[in-house]
Amino acid sequence: MHTFLFWLAVAIAASFLLVVAELARGRGKLRYLAAVESLPEADLPLVSVVVAARDEERNVEEAMRSILAQDLARMELVVVDDRSADRTGEILDRMAAADGRLRVVHVRELPPGWLGKNHALELGAAEAGGELILFTDADIVMAPDTVRLAASYMVRERLDHLTMAPRIEMPGFLLKAFGVLFGICFLMFSRPWKARDPRSPSHIGIGAFNLVRASSYRRIGTHRAIAMRPDDDMKLGKLMKKNGQRQDFLVAVDHVSVEWYRSIPEAVRGLRKNGFAGLDYRVSLVVFATVTQLMCFVFPFIAIFLTTGPTRLLYAFSVAIILAVFGGAAREQRAPLWGGIAVPFASLLFIVIVWNATLYALIHRGIEWRGTHYPLDELRANRV
Repeated sequence: MHTFLFWLAVAIAASFLLVVAELARGRGKLRYLAAVESLPEADLPLVSVVVAARDEERNVEEAMRSILAQDLARMELVVVDDRSADRTGEILDRMAAADGRLRVVHVRELPPGWLGKNHALELGAAEAGGELILFTDADIVMAPDTVRLAASYMVRERLDHLTMAPRIEMPGFLLKAFGVLFGICFLMFSRPWKARDPRSPSHIGIGAFNLVRASSYRRIGTHRAIAMRPDDDMKLGKLMKKNGQRQDFLVAVDHVSVEWYRSIPEAVRGLRKNGFAGLDYRVSLVVFATVTQLMCFVFPFIAIFLTTGPTRLLYAFSVAIILAVFGGAAREQRAPLWGGIAVPFASLLFIVIVWNATLYALIHRGIEWRGTHYPLDELRANRV
């Protein structure tokens, strides 16, 4: 057993060294929206902001006001109220009556073969008249110069797709740690610094901010091509990259923010819709992700107390790397640096979320999202 634990410690430490080297190289290549120089407004095309909203009365007014406050004159806002049962539609209609740049489309019925959000974004894009279309969520808050700087970067770099990482805001010690760990895992999985490389298959898409060239969006088949994908943001990015469109990624934590979830139960329920989809509906990948989480982010913290000598030192080395990487990511997200001590518990929460999503989808043969059931067979059939 001691020999096994020693060689496991060697494997884990070596894996972390490789990951840290890759993250360090990648971080050096990341670009920030705050560093973008704005073009003159005369050089910028009309930007259409498209939002899908369903039962968003808690955040929708603040989010839409932040969009209407953008310092870009050539901008329109199209919000699709997707069968809301709360005051979302009423709030949007009141805001539209006060500001002519806001148009509201109300959806009463969902046609077959569509997820509600994807159908709403498709409708909104059809209403949009801009050369650039920004798909964003109904709870995203943006600084006034966000769209102008992003559009400037798109035009200057001649991009077809630009996505940006927001600042994630969640209350509580464990949720903040989970948000940071989720971001680290997402970076390791997607390697967004490679998105701009046309030779790399790496792609990226983030629902908080997906800015696309309208002609390129139509070229890839619009949201109709991902009609049944709960992970529509990443799959939009994948389609862009697969079809040879120019893609890039910016860090925008100083410009874009989102209140993700307010409690652990809300996070578990909310991520039930795409926890299994993100692993391609494959139980084998769920098992692999579970083992990886346990071996990388849980066991090293335990093994320090179970081992001695060189083996303990190796596990302590791995824990030190985890805490260092967490600290860097936490600083980026404006989260407490000492939250690293909660990494094992955040990892266990990650495992609970993934298995909750997987078992729900398998037992109920589908997912439940905002009051609508979507069959698993139809979800799996929409491969990208």
